[in-house]
Amino acid sequence: MEAQDPAAPAAPAAPPAPTPSAAPPAPEAPTPPRGIGRRRFLGYVLAAPTLTVAARIGEDALAPAPAAAAVPAAAPGVVPSLPGPAEILDLNDLLTVAALPTANLITIRLDPDGTAHFALPRAEVGQGITTSTAMIIAEELDLPLDRVRVTLADARPELLFNQLTGGSNTTISTFTPVRVAAAVARGRLLRAAALQLGAAVDTLSTEAGVVTSATGARLTYGELAVKAAAVTDTQVSVTLKDPGRFRLIGTAQRRIDALDAVTGRKRFALDVQVPGALPTMVCRPPTINGTVRSVENLSEVAAMPGITDVVTVSTGVAVRGRTFGQCVDAVRALKVTWGPGTAEGASDATVLQKLRRAELPLVVPPLDLLTKAVDARFTFHFASNSALETNCAVADVRPGSAEIWASLKSPIVAQEKIALQLGLPVSAVKVHVTEGGGSFGRKLFHDAAGEAAEISRAMGKPVRLMWHRTDDFRQGRTHPMATSRVRATYALGEVLTYEQRHTSVATDFGHGVGEIITSEAAKLPVADLTFSETMFQLTQSSPYHFGVTTQLLNEVDHGFNTGSMRNIYSPNVRCAQELVVDELARRMGQDALAFRRRFLKDDRARAVLDKVAEIGRWGRPMAAGTAQGIAVHPEYHSVVAVLAEIDCRPETTGRKIRDAYTGPRVTKVVCAVDVGLAVNPRGLEAQMMGGIIDGIALTLTSSLHLQDGRFLESSWDNYFYTRQWNTPPELEIVVMPSTGDEPGGAGELAVAAASAAVACAYGRATGAMPTVFPVNHGAPLSFTPAPTVPPIPASPTDGRDRAL
Repeated sequence: MEAQDPAAPAAPAAPPAPTPSAAPPAPEAPTPPRGIGRRRFLGYVLAAPTLTVAARIGEDALAPAPAAAAVPAAAPGVVPSLPGPAEILDLNDLLTVAALPTANLITIRLDPDGTAHFALPRAEVGQGITTSTAMIIAEELDLPLDRVRVTLADARPELLFNQLTGGSNTTISTFTPVRVAAAVARGRLLRAAALQLGAAVDTLSTEAGVVTSATGARLTYGELAVKAAAVTDTQVSVTLKDPGRFRLIGTAQRRIDALDAVTGRKRFALDVQVPGALPTMVCRPPTINGTVRSVENLSEVAAMPGITDVVTVSTGVAVRGRTFGQCVDAVRALKVTWGPGTAEGASDATVLQKLRRAELPLVVPPLDLLTKAVDARFTFHFASNSALETNCAVADVRPGSAEIWASLKSPIVAQEKIALQLGLPVSAVKVHVTEGGGSFGRKLFHDAAGEAAEISRAMGKPVRLMWHRTDDFRQGRTHPMATSRVRATYALGEVLTYEQRHTSVATDFGHGVGEIITSEAAKLPVADLTFSETMFQLTQSSPYHFGVTTQLLNEVDHGFNTGSMRNIYSPNVRCAQELVVDELARRMGQDALAFRRRFLKDDRARAVLDKVAEIGRWGRPMAAGTAQGIAVHPEYHSVVAVLAEIDCRPETTGRKIRDAYTGPRVTKVVCAVDVGLAVNPRGLEAQMMGGIIDGIALTLTSSLHLQDGRFLESSWDNYFYTRQWNTPPELEIVVMPSTGDEPGGAGELAVAAASAAVACAYGRATGAMPTVFPVNHGAPLSFTPAPTVPPIPASPTDGRDRAL
């Protein structure tokens, strides 16, 4: 941090929280909720043997709210800020509008057994979208939830931008099209029942998959499914169910795949059974993206027990064997001479130097005696984008065709690029989307699928490719290292300007927005920064009226494998801003909560902030070395606030656990979230819980150490994601009452707020604003880095010593 007031005293204890009666009254004209009202929509009954329906959505169906509604006027005396780009049209709006033209290609089918089937053109990676989608269909169709089957659609190039899973967009973009299609199905069933029963349609009712007449006659949906089918495509008009009549949406439901998950019946990529597909692994270089120069003992390794094939590919040397254990042995036995990688000699220090040199200038000129400034610079280190499920894929490439199975959030890009890679027409490459064991943006890229296809072609055999955990940490995707420079000026109790210059190692947007045109454009020498800057402007906004506000991005260094890990830029940008907000409040002699309330743009943000302050007892007396922190984060038509309590006392930070980093402990978290309409509050709570744990990790413990062109961490045992001994024993999540009749984004929402709240709590507990994240990054390593040659450790033979 570069502070203009280095002699400023440590932060004083926070004053008591304002009572509800002391809070300023809400504006007389609150922000109108987003919603679709009672407008009629057009849909289709499609020609098919059994009832099959689709939506036709006009371009105005999901238009974003106008800027005037999104950014209410500032409170009296507060210098207002103009709305930023993301407050007018954010990334989620863009993705939603892009998906509309092909909404009619997504269909719901009602089978003769009375079940509804929907192939969701998105990826389920643990976020629960198959459950929420099933709830939406069941609600509008008046069908029991257990009679809805949601599967994942194969890659469908005709969907264009409508098969990308990212930006917390799935439920927002599919909510109305799915409802329209379900409403069309229900209307068609009523029409078929009316003809069979000789009754007027408006005298019939539907419930639990049954149509009932005024006389009590009943017909099940299964009995009507074929009769309601059409011989030609027919356009129909429907009105959606009024939200006041919802019986399922908005209620807490357990996941429809919960039983399969806990009993081991869920099928992931490596569970796919393809005849002849054997375990396959790759011997990878010691430095990032190194290349193979020669292999000394290829024939010897090919003769090892169980090994069927050994081939050189673009990413290393691939081995195929009867078991993964045999593959591990073969990988370790290979003697490879490696060429340089794309980050040779790079370290944390050299990357930081590049970032500092690339920082865009702050433009507010030197200030006179009446105006002061908070001037700070923050550093955020590389973080691993590894999911619990390592990269994996099954590939069967034959002359003239290819078939791929993998968890893919951008399957159209995967299909199109693999087709180019293999020299095949796109129609000859089938890409099946499997469920994934986590992603956090990682599976926007098809690294494993493309690699499996290359290996299968080289070997002429089907393969079951699995990355080793060490491969994921050392050669996989990372959240890029970044700096954030902030200057905020203030005078006479008002904030006059706020500038933020975020500088990052280049974020790879090679997945584009779901198809090959934008995927390729994102990699052009001129377009890459333009693409990143666009993403930055469409995702970053300040929730505060801080006068003239500017937030800009610059990126450098393309030598790393990066990705959009949980919010892209938001955790870093929001963490830096909320720390500066705390510092502004301190210097201006105001309580941090009251300061935020005064300058916030949005009443929904004040509401969630007030809720966590009330439940968390903001300002309560706390022991020295412990403190509270609070933060708020708006994103994709949703808003969340987090209050965190932290313990930084020596007896806590000095805890000893074998081969572990303990450090400060977050002892309590309260989270309040407003997503407009929460389709499944239980699922939303789970999303917030995961995001909170991510935020704690990013602030306190988890990062990658770069040295000599390689990352030192090699698995979860030395990459310190939040562990059980550092998770808060008290965690409360409040889902706010609905503030609209449409859902907002939720997938990544809590990460930034949690990261910022924990950072603010740490600053208050220690008396000094933290400026390097995670805060433990500069501490001596608590582990001995694994060697890079061989690139992976030996398979364990006995793990009992770790259970002691």
